[in-house]
Amino acid sequence: MIRFLSFIFQNRNKNDKEISKYIKNVFGFSPKNIDIYKTALIHRSSSVKDTVCGKLNNERLEHLGDAILSAIVADFLFKKFPLFEEGALTQIRSKIVCRDRLNSLACKIGLNKMVIINDHIQTKCANGNAFEALMGAIYLDQGYEKTKKIFLQKIIFTHLDVESILTEESNYKSKIFSWAQKKHKKVEFSHQKINNNSNERLFKANLHINNQLIGEGVDYTIKKAEQRAAEKAWEKISPP
Repeated sequence: MIRFLSFIFQNRNKNDKEISKYIKNVFGFSPKNIDIYKTALIHRSSSVKDTVCGKLNNERLEHLGDAILSAIVADFLFKKFPLFEEGALTQIRSKIVCRDRLNSLACKIGLNKMVIINDHIQTKCANGNAFEALMGAIYLDQGYEKTKKIFLQKIIFTHLDVESILTEESNYKSKIFSWAQKKHKKVEFSHQKINNNSNERLFKANLHINNQLIGEGVDYTIKKAEQRAAEKAWEKISPP
């Protein structure tokens, strides 16, 4: 695997020293295993075939990083807002780790300049995906507690205003319907109640475009569940 990593980074003018310097400058530590970070920077459009690992890219690290970020942010919000109910905490967490914000954070820390991606590929998610992959790499290299400390200090406290995020209102339903009107698409929502262990009612909203399920959302009201479903759908269909 090291042989393949060396090949791809040599051909894209990225080397161990450059990547280590980036990690040190942005996150304040020196990597133990540089190969993990190299993998985190490879978009699937630039995948390298490896006889051992198959296609070598950052998708597996992205999956891991997504879970790590969700846990860190959930823990942070739970402690910061002790009076908030589960629904409110979930809503804020979704705003912090949504694709648009992760894309923005990636650009703020210069990660967009480090990602190895095919020049002919246009994707709105590459930088945000690489951000998640990088968090997955830090977790594997440094452990959970160090990753948590790094994310809070270098990202949350440095680049995000959580109080402002609380007041953000992103109307994804309006975006979906506006897009659908221009594209002559049919948009429909379906709903169902969800039985849970508490006395509170939960609703699930399914968003269909031309009879195809595109997004799902769960919340304590139908309106909010629809917004969550619309947000998931918008991540899939919004232009790059």
